[in-house]
This record gives sequence, structure tokens and C-alpha cells, in this order.
Amino acid sequence: MDDYTVKSVEKACLLLEVLGSHPEGLAVTDLAARVGMYKSTVHRLLTTLMKRGFIEQVRDTGHYKLGYTVVDLGMRLLDSIDLRKESRPYLQELAATSNEVVHLALLERGEVVYVEKVESDNSTRMHSRVGQRVPVHGTGLGKAILAFLPTEAAEEIMQKYGLPKLTPATITDLEEFRQVLGQTRELGYAFDVEEHEPGVCCVAAPIIDYTGKVVASCSVSGPTTRMTGQRLRELAPQVRTAAVRISARLGGVGPHPELSPVS
Repeated sequence: MDDYTVKSVEKACLLLEVLGSHPEGLAVTDLAARVGMYKSTVHRLLTTLMKRGFIEQVRDTGHYKLGYTVVDLGMRLLDSIDLRKESRPYLQELAATSNEVVHLALLERGEVVYVEKVESDNSTRMHSRVGQRVPVHGTGLGKAILAFLPTEAAEEIMQKYGLPKLTPATITDLEEFRQVLGQTRELGYAFDVEEHEPGVCCVAAPIIDYTGKVVASCSVSGPTTRMTGQRLRELAPQVRTAAVRISARLGGVGPHPELSPVS
């Protein structure tokens, strides 16, 4: 396995680990001694890491310490882990009561990314998988997130990535799609009727964190043979309630909480 490691990256990681144990920072000489590298090598690595924000230099002492990029990455990891952990009980309950597949997803670069999937004992197996990316406009999960983003942010995503046709049912007209997002805001949930995958329908709702921002969405999905229009409408309040409860666990207020009590 050592043959596949990149030595310079390995050395840079070692510097980060050592500096992580010294919040006050270290001088180049001290750092070089602790990691067993030449001072010139350490200085080059520090310069590179500083450009990316992983390291910063203390003005008064000249010492080097961890930068805010490390904090940012750490917080992102914590946020994603906490989201899955806090969501899981409600996703499992939703899967059990609906007898369908339940997803949890995030928005990233114009796509929806599945970060959790729960299948019930009776649900039909679906091809989706954790880590899979799908176009935001064709899914209920994506619509639920877009509808609760600031208007400017949602418009930017739609203009940048467009509304390509995924199935015969995909909404590709921008004005029609805007109207759907407006309806989603009013209802607190979004539908996907074979818009992403033929034969599959879903209903999804947004998850809001303590800052008031939409951070994810959850959904119930199933085959069209079971997910009729009536059943989608019956499941919608359950999905919205799950989203409200997950939002509450994140310190936020979910969509239309007056219709979906947390307790």
C-alpha cells in the first residue's frame, strides 16, 4: 500500500496533524524538528497549505497554525454526520408506515445527492444508492430544496444547469417549473411523477436547519402501480411531518409546522 502514497501529501498531512495539537502555533524550526523534516521542506509545504487556507501565520509571533479551511471542512463533515444521525429514526419510521423506500438527499452543484436510503420490509427494491447523483429538476427531492432556497439562488441553478428532458414527463419549460416551485412552497412538499425515472413516483419535503436555510430533503418513493395520485396525496403529510421533525432536531422550523406538529 505504501507504493500508492504520495509522499508530499503524506508530509503535508503530518504537518496538519502536529499543528492540530498546538493551537497557539509553532515556528518553522520547531515544526521541522517535531516532524523530522528539513526546514526548507517544511517551509515549502506551509506556503502551499497557506495558499489554500489550511494554514495561517500568526502576525505577532510568526508561528504557523491551522487555518479556517480546516475548520470549514470539519464543520461540513460534522453537519453531514449529524444530519444523517438525527434523520435516521424519522426516516425509518416513515419507511415502516409507508412500506416504501425513503431517501435523504442534499443539493450539490446542481444535483441531488442521496446520503441515506431506508427500505421497508415490503418495499420494492429500487436502483438508487447512497452517493448517487441525480439532476435536481427531475426529482421531488430536488424540487423541495429548490422551492425553499432564496429565489436568486434557485434561479441561478435553473439558469446554469437548465431543465434537460430525462423522461417524457420531465418538466422542461422554465415558467411551468417556477409555478411548480411556487406550489411546493405553498404545500410544503413536492411531487415527482415519473419525471426522473419511468415507473417511479415520489413525494418529498424540505429540511430546514437552525439558520433557517434548507439543507436537505426527504422523500418516499415507489412504483407507479402503487404510488397513484391519491396515494401520493395521502403520503404527502407524512413526509412533511417527518421533514418538520428532522428540522426540529437541527434547531430549525420545517415547512408548515402548524400542519405537522413535532410531538
